[in-house]
Amino acid sequence: MKNRLLIAYGSRCGSTGGVAEAIGQVLSMAGAAVDVRLVKDVNDLSPYQGVIVGSAIRMGKWLPEAVEFVKTQQDTLSRVPVAYFAVCLTMKEDTVENRRKALGFLDPVHKQFPQVKPVDIGLFAGAVDYRKLSLAYSLILKVKGAPEGDFRNWEAIRTWAAGVRPALDGGRWDRTKANN
Repeated sequence: MKNRLLIAYGSRCGSTGGVAEAIGQVLSMAGAAVDVRLVKDVNDLSPYQGVIVGSAIRMGKWLPEAVEFVKTQQDTLSRVPVAYFAVCLTMKEDTVENRRKALGFLDPVHKQFPQVKPVDIGLFAGAVDYRKLSLAYSLILKVKGAPEGDFRNWEAIRTWAAGVRPALDGGRWDRTKANN
């Protein structure tokens, strides 16, 4: 029987949804049954043997709905293999310093829910389309000098998905190797 995996994500303008779909395609091609859904549309984790939770980063934080999902599902998430991913402009350039900063955006999630121990964390660049943003948020990004464009590195996303797959395969999960 195939492992059934969930990719639950929070997104504002669609960039994170595209990342979630790409991860889902890789896992599906590797033989898993995969559901890709917005966190707000997920209530029951019982059908899943592994879960990936991802979110766009807004103002240096995971989106509130992604944090609420982990809060609501923390008991189940502490018993199954879990991976996190974050999508942010900080990762437009994949450097050691930018990875450190992007990982820091997840610190509040780790502190709030220490019993949920992700086996891995994916960090990816996103996309900015000023037409899809609120006027206030687009002004903030423009003042900060955030460039418009799609900066997602599809190869990096697919590589991470292929690499995290074994840890999500229930029989091969090793909590001691969690990257948290």
